[in-house]
Amino acid sequence: MTLAPVLDQIDQDLDTATERLFDLLRIPSISTDPAYKEDCDKAADWLVKELSDLGFEASKRPTPGHPMVVAHGEGPDDAPHVLFYGHYDVQPVDPLELWDNPPFEPALEDTPKGKVLRGRGTSDDKGQLMTFVEACRAWLKVHGKLPVKVSFFFEGEEESGSPSLVPFMQENAAELKTDIALICDTGLFGEETPAIVTRLRGLLGEEITIHGPSKDLHSGMYGGISINPTRVLAKIIADLHDETGRIQVPHFYDDVAELPDDIKAQWDALGFDASQFLGEVGLSVPAGEQDRTPLEMIWSRPTCEVNGIEAGYTGDGFKTVLPAQATAKISFRLVSGQDPFAIRENFRTFVESRLPEDCTVTFKPHGASPAGEMVTSNPAFKAAQKALSDEWPRPAAFVGCGGSIPIAGHFKTILDMDAMLIGFGKDDDQLHSPNEKYDLECFHKGIRSWARVLAELA
Repeated sequence: MTLAPVLDQIDQDLDTATERLFDLLRIPSISTDPAYKEDCDKAADWLVKELSDLGFEASKRPTPGHPMVVAHGEGPDDAPHVLFYGHYDVQPVDPLELWDNPPFEPALEDTPKGKVLRGRGTSDDKGQLMTFVEACRAWLKVHGKLPVKVSFFFEGEEESGSPSLVPFMQENAAELKTDIALICDTGLFGEETPAIVTRLRGLLGEEITIHGPSKDLHSGMYGGISINPTRVLAKIIADLHDETGRIQVPHFYDDVAELPDDIKAQWDALGFDASQFLGEVGLSVPAGEQDRTPLEMIWSRPTCEVNGIEAGYTGDGFKTVLPAQATAKISFRLVSGQDPFAIRENFRTFVESRLPEDCTVTFKPHGASPAGEMVTSNPAFKAAQKALSDEWPRPAAFVGCGGSIPIAGHFKTILDMDAMLIGFGKDDDQLHSPNEKYDLECFHKGIRSWARVLAELA
């Protein structure tokens, strides 16, 4: 089966593919709001029909929340079997008054940087999801069959925490397990470099409250003689990092591996401009570990950050109180090899060791998930890298992701399979914000990219 006529078919069908995407975008499948439950069902039904019309064995599967969509297609007996994951639910649209046009009336717009698809879900994740569906459509239109075996797995609760995802995966593990998972919910590096995310940071959240006097005290009557929990908390927070940005929790770096030389070389070649990246948010100087490059700080090094502090009187005006307690919310982004539960215990010991007399501490956990790192020696990664490099102006790179994408970890822990995260969004797509968009070129080249990936995987 040759690739060239498939790419030609994609080019010829772009207008119709865009209209199909608009049909899906018009469905307000907001998973977090119960008022849109029927719309989430409608979006699932739309996908089932679309996949069924293409010849896939597709069905809507009930869950305690919004339904899953599962579909299977045939391929050559000796070909790999891939599972494509995406989500059909979208974020709420508030504040509605900041949208230039109704969010569920998608449109093609001209901008100074080219044509864009505008509307809620264009980039996250309906537009990305449909790039793969349209690539399969083109293969089937031209050759009547796919070059590999393909299954689909779409959920409708990604934007509301995926409460039904893990139980569903556990109950249907045998059906969902394939050779590799494909996820299209990420983006390009910059404007022209396709990216395959191979490492995701984990997340640990801790809320600590330092308790001192039995009640708020008058700072004139008790100031100086009484311990102030806010001062204790501030000292603990200050001790979390040394002057070079290195985290001081005991054993924190014990299981942190160095970045492989070949991956570091790829990252260095990306030409990441830290001053521009920070300048966009009014900053200028990288504040992490000073012996690391900016991309290492974001993608391959663990972090400790204070996300919120609360103590004493914070209303308008001034109140001279000495607070009875002080609270901080602290998160750790973790990298491969780090055990979130061991770090939690070491962090708590770190805090407790710094308490003066008359102070106690309580801890409240806020989740603990390990990092994920993909095995890039899997031939599928090199195949996808070649396919993407053939389509885009710049060679594809294996990159990291500073955030966490739990589904990738679930594929590994529940189904024992690697996942490739390949997406075509851009940093200015305004995900979760008013006026969300997806470049038409990204939609078009995304479809062509998946067609090429399928060919290379075969």
